[in-house]
Amino acid sequence: MSVADVKKNVEQKMTNSIESFKGQLAKIRTGRAHTGLLDHVQVDYYGSMVPISQVANVTLVDARTIGVQPWEKNMVAKVEKAIRESDLGLNPATQGDLIRVPMPMLTEERRREMTKLVKSEGEAAKVAVRNLRRDANDQVKKLVKDKEASEDDQRRSDDDVQKLTDKFVAEIDKLVAQKEAEIMTV
Repeated sequence: MSVADVKKNVEQKMTNSIESFKGQLAKIRTGRAHTGLLDHVQVDYYGSMVPISQVANVTLVDARTIGVQPWEKNMVAKVEKAIRESDLGLNPATQGDLIRVPMPMLTEERRREMTKLVKSEGEAAKVAVRNLRRDANDQVKKLVKDKEASEDDQRRSDDDVQKLTDKFVAEIDKLVAQKEAEIMTV
C-alpha cells in the first residue's frame, strides 16, 4: 500500500461517512411530510421484517400527509401497526386500502429538541471523520517506519489528509445548518 492509496482510501471512507450522516438526517422529522421518513420502518411480511417500501407504495398526498398503499389487502393492518409503533410519533389512519399518515405540527419545544439531535448527529459524524484522519495518519507513519515512504511524503500526506478532514467537517456543518433551518421554519 502506498501513500496515494491511503489518501484515496480515506477520502472514500469520509465520503461514505457523509452519506451515512445524510441518511441519519433524513430520518429526523421536520414539519413537512416526505416519503423518506418511512424508509426505516420495518413491516412483518409473512414472518420476516422488510422495509415498508417493499410491501407498499409510499407517496405524498399533500404537503403534510404521506399516503401508504399496501399491495396486498391483508397487509393494511400490519403496515398501519408498524407505522404507529415506529419511533416517529405518527398516528396513521386507514381509509379502505389507503393509509393516510398526517404530519403533526411540531411545537417550539420539540423543534429545539430536534435541533439538539441534529447537532449531536453532526458531532458524531465529525468524530467519525476525525477518526478516519487519525487512522490514515497512522497508516502513513507505519509506511515511513517500514521505509516504504519518506518523511516528506508523510508531511505532505498529513497536510492533504487534514485538508480533506477540514473539507468534510465544513460539509457536515453546512448540512447541520440546513437541517436546523428546515426544522425551525414553521
